[in-house]
Amino acid sequence: MEQNFFKISDSIKECDKKALELCKQKFNEIGEITEYNQVKMLSAFIKNGVSEAHFSGSTGYGYGDRGRDTLDRVFADAVGAESAIIRHNFVCGTHALTVALFGMLRPNDTMLCVTGRPYDTLVGVIGIDKVTDGSLREYGINYEQVDLVDGEVDIDSVVERLKTKFYKMAYIQRSCGYAVRRPLGTDDIEKIAKAVKLVSPDTIVMVDNCYGEFVETREPTECGADIMAGSLIKNPGGAIAPTGGYIAGKATLVEQCANRLTVPGIGGEVGATLGTNRELYMGLFSAPHVVGEALKTAVYAAALLEIMGYETYPKYNEKRADIIQTVTLGDPQKVIDFCKGMQSGAPVDSYVVPEPWAMPGYDCDVIMAAGAFTLGASIELSCDAPLREPYAVWMQGGINFHSAKMGILLAVDSMNK
Repeated sequence: MEQNFFKISDSIKECDKKALELCKQKFNEIGEITEYNQVKMLSAFIKNGVSEAHFSGSTGYGYGDRGRDTLDRVFADAVGAESAIIRHNFVCGTHALTVALFGMLRPNDTMLCVTGRPYDTLVGVIGIDKVTDGSLREYGINYEQVDLVDGEVDIDSVVERLKTKFYKMAYIQRSCGYAVRRPLGTDDIEKIAKAVKLVSPDTIVMVDNCYGEFVETREPTECGADIMAGSLIKNPGGAIAPTGGYIAGKATLVEQCANRLTVPGIGGEVGATLGTNRELYMGLFSAPHVVGEALKTAVYAAALLEIMGYETYPKYNEKRADIIQTVTLGDPQKVIDFCKGMQSGAPVDSYVVPEPWAMPGYDCDVIMAAGAFTLGASIELSCDAPLREPYAVWMQGGINFHSAKMGILLAVDSMNK
């Protein structure tokens, strides 16, 4: 249907039509996954008897908050885990991951990252480059990594490393971060977990699951991972949760993490919800559908930009394991223009002009386009990029495909102009 709300060049409109035609089969596949996960979510809500009473908030210590405790069980069932803690007071995904690391690791333990150098914001948490204040390294927790080979996990090297000594944890980063590599699907995680457990059964397999929730019909906790963590302003918050994060997995490990989130001996039994329960329930219930919209957005973006001659990762017709779409533009000005165009198509702060800046936790200037209802919510259409080689943008999100598609068209149009 022709629309005249935005001025898009005729050449880009032609590319749009071709891209939509290419995407039909992938959209059908995404629809099947979305339906499966949405029905699984509905089942978890019904099994746990969710009622309006669970939406009430608590204050003070939050003792006996039935809404909080039931939400934990709903989330655990939805991701096939023994236990979970899902809280508004996780300030970001990195916070949830950090709580999990400090909850399970002790002085003189060693964690082995099997996916190479982790995402920028975890470098300081771990203390990889130097002993940072409050880092794992400052507490005597050791870190080692096995680098990727051609973008793939080197399982043989992981196994050989595990044979040399005991590693308390094998850490897997599912998504690509700011690397140009494919994300790890649940089949990959299952293969890694099996290899680790065969050599070292007591090693904890932990997954940074950010951007991967509800993209496939299984979660890492259903295919060999002992524990996983992530953010609620990404996939599982369904663009409704205003903040928060989660940790899910084996009950004994989740309890250790809860003891670190609050205090030992009290763990997850306290924590006032302050009226956030309703939004967390609604967001979680909506998450499978919203993730499906974000996946369609990513597939469409890949198809459109491939038609225009750019390198994309993954390709539009490849299997997806997270909601991120990488596009290599090869030029810093194109990166900036692309982000500015996407910001201009946002429902919130469309008039804002993003500029690269020295964002805390990163080693170079970063530009971010994110006109979102929730500040920094990656499940809403957003695009960010470090201003460094290979000058690529990392896109994610899209509450609904139709508005997200227009944001992408405006981004492309801005770059072309």
